[in-house]
Amino acid sequence: MSKIKTGIIGAAGYTGGELIRLLIHHPHVDLVYIHSNSQAGKKAHEVHPDLIGDCDLTFTDEVKTDGLDAVFLGLPHGQTKAFLEQNPINNDVVVIDLSTDFRDESEGFVYGLPELNAQTISKSKRIANPGCFATAIQLGLLPAIKEGWAKDSIHISGITGSTGAGKKLSDTSHFSYRNNNFSVYKLFTHQHLKEINQSFSQEGQAPNPQLHFVPYRGNFTRGIWITSYFEFEGSLEGAVKVYSEFYKDAPFTVVSEQDLSLKQVVNTNKCLIHLQRESGQLVIYSIIDNLLKGASGQAIQNLNLAFGLDEREGLNLKASAF
Repeated sequence: MSKIKTGIIGAAGYTGGELIRLLIHHPHVDLVYIHSNSQAGKKAHEVHPDLIGDCDLTFTDEVKTDGLDAVFLGLPHGQTKAFLEQNPINNDVVVIDLSTDFRDESEGFVYGLPELNAQTISKSKRIANPGCFATAIQLGLLPAIKEGWAKDSIHISGITGSTGAGKKLSDTSHFSYRNNNFSVYKLFTHQHLKEINQSFSQEGQAPNPQLHFVPYRGNFTRGIWITSYFEFEGSLEGAVKVYSEFYKDAPFTVVSEQDLSLKQVVNTNKCLIHLQRESGQLVIYSIIDNLLKGASGQAIQNLNLAFGLDEREGLNLKASAF
């Protein structure tokens, strides 16, 4: 097949940079266009210095989607709807949005969590990429939700690296704040809870259990660690069997019987899951790289599904063991 002509709108941020890094090495993609309002006229490597020698594209602030087969939208949350109203994209073009704007599956978009919606994604031209916390939490809990194990409430804590806050500097992403520090934000009110409950309603039986989610800012760069737990009367062996069966065809989500460490997933598109049973609780650990499986890597996984490719294409990445 001919290569998929692809462009990125909003390619100057962390997720845009990750998309460039992955797409220029994707065997079935021809990345021909990178857009940025703030960096127009600059070479890719002037904005993302590690791309020197790998990518000679130049950022432009002109919106040019004619002739493309796929477009990634890496615009700030809340800006994508207005952008598409002002710059309609042909219905034949696959559009993958990385913002929150269409995760409610409005305006023809489908929710792009491959482990839940692979068949629907494969038939879609409009895909809303999930949030990073939402991805890690859902993958950790979807089998339990399907089985109806969590009756009333689930307690969840999650720690994310500083890249989860985006490239634009803020008080809480500044080195002086993050280094040697740890803090809570958006207690029980995180915006990703909406999409999580939406998926749980699709997979489980109403009403959804109440989610008590405590998000933390970590003093590291990338990665997400989620710990979820709820009362559970079954056996650990039975739970591991159910989880392994649920993810048997998922190329990137793996149930591990060994203890986890975050380095196992950083720089990969993997989600690793580990289960424990303690004091009448089923405890689920789920870990991802927030910029890859939590954003750009998953977006390319969705691209592969939309074009009938193996989900692994362009995503054979390695973790750093030390």
